[in-house]
Amino acid sequence: MSWFNGFDVCSFEVNGTSINARVSTRVPGEAIRPALLLLHGFPQSHVMWHRVAQLLARDYFLVMPDLRGYGASSKTAGLPDHSNYSKRNMAHDMAGVMDALGIDRFFLCGHDRGARVAHRLALDCAARVQKLCVIDIAPTLDMYDGATLREPYMAFARAYYHWFHMLQPAPLPEIMMGANHAPTARAYLHAKLGGWGSAGLAYIEPEALAEYERSFCNADALHAACEDYRASAGIDLEHDRASRAQGKQVPCDMLVLWGERGVVHRLFDPMALWRAQCSAQVSGQVMPAGHFIPEEQPDGTAQALRAFFAH
Repeated sequence: MSWFNGFDVCSFEVNGTSINARVSTRVPGEAIRPALLLLHGFPQSHVMWHRVAQLLARDYFLVMPDLRGYGASSKTAGLPDHSNYSKRNMAHDMAGVMDALGIDRFFLCGHDRGARVAHRLALDCAARVQKLCVIDIAPTLDMYDGATLREPYMAFARAYYHWFHMLQPAPLPEIMMGANHAPTARAYLHAKLGGWGSAGLAYIEPEALAEYERSFCNADALHAACEDYRASAGIDLEHDRASRAQGKQVPCDMLVLWGERGVVHRLFDPMALWRAQCSAQVSGQVMPAGHFIPEEQPDGTAQALRAFFAH
């Protein structure tokens, strides 16, 4: 099977940035399929969806962007308040991509950082999101707050130490992660991809791993990733607190998937936390995987998404 056969590589100039994406090839005369926007997480790019995309390609018009700062999308310097990497701004990027494709309403699924962007997109552009799936996250505000942890906060800090490391002022985290030394960056990348309950790197397709190494192991990408996390520890929390104070909740049905070997499963109750943030129906299931569920369990992920979006 050819790598991403049936998909076009596109570039979109939206919201002051350039967003790279793979999009289902439009075939003249073909029946219109429901649109499904798939958002990746750290430290990956859209290619994490390859196996799932092949399984869903006949049922959905798939849009798989690289978030700003990741993959082949723009990696601009962060602003002093990190607002250009806020999940709200990144959600506006995604809305702009869908606008450029002429798609008004769509299904939405995000993993890891992409799920946090998806959450904000479902709040800020509620009329456009028909259904939302988040994979292996709890709400950002609840995770930082720590009040809902099943174990002492130290357990969370140890498991997600990178959250607290990467939010430190530039350029120290970037340097420590290998901004000036590609072998260090590659070792950091491999440690992340093989951790969080994942059993090494065997679950990753060789083409995908090569793409992660190419796009992540450079100074601009490491800075952009740190800006993503700096935003989450600052301006994103401001936005989340304001939304909760206003009583804003996700108004569409949600599906929550999380890995049985992951940190979210061990330390949080994702169903309870997401039900508190959604005014519609929330369903979910634990998957036999670590954190990187779409790559570790592509068949199960595709089956869960197809069943959820079909009803």
